[in-house]
Amino acid sequence: MEQKVYWDKVADKKEFSTPFQLDIFQHIVSKEAKILDVGCGYGRTLRQLYKNEYYNLIGVDFSHKMISRGKEQYPYLDLRVKTEKNLEFEDNTFDAVILFAVLTCIVEDSEQVQLLKEIERVLKPGGVIYINDFLLNEDQRNLKRYKEFENKYQKYGVFELPEGAVVRHHDIPWIEQCIKPFDKVVFEKVTYITMNGNKSNGFYFLGSKKS
Repeated sequence: MEQKVYWDKVADKKEFSTPFQLDIFQHIVSKEAKILDVGCGYGRTLRQLYKNEYYNLIGVDFSHKMISRGKEQYPYLDLRVKTEKNLEFEDNTFDAVILFAVLTCIVEDSEQVQLLKEIERVLKPGGVIYINDFLLNEDQRNLKRYKEFENKYQKYGVFELPEGAVVRHHDIPWIEQCIKPFDKVVFEKVTYITMNGNKSNGFYFLGSKKS
């Protein structure tokens, strides 16, 4: 199933559960900052920021249904459907960009790199990037599905969920390569609960655009 079709289909059902590290974020991003959430879903993270007095917020997502749900639940948020491959903003527009469990939905290395280049482009010099995503696991359930789908997708860690989504867990060397263009502020490995209620290794990264 094509990714957009899947997310439109489940937009009214899924509840995202991975935590946003607000305490760390608000230490380095001011309340006046202009913030973009790429792949915002129904606006859960932006709602949390809004409730903590961040008001200069924009969220974009390619799922019309996710954006519709977000506008209905949180009408005070600026949520927009992402219609183009690139981000439809000028260079050096944002003080911070959030990428929350988005890389996991992108199978191809080249597409991940392109998205991160776009984020770098729209960030102001010294602007903050916050990435939260999933790492490879060693339990039998995950090892089995990594092996099952490795040949099909030519990438270890990519697998299909029973309901149709294709997702990816990452190894640390690849993530380190992805974040290399940014100056590291925080990188932490954590354990997350996925949207389907399972435990998974993960990480969060806060970095800044090189001046």
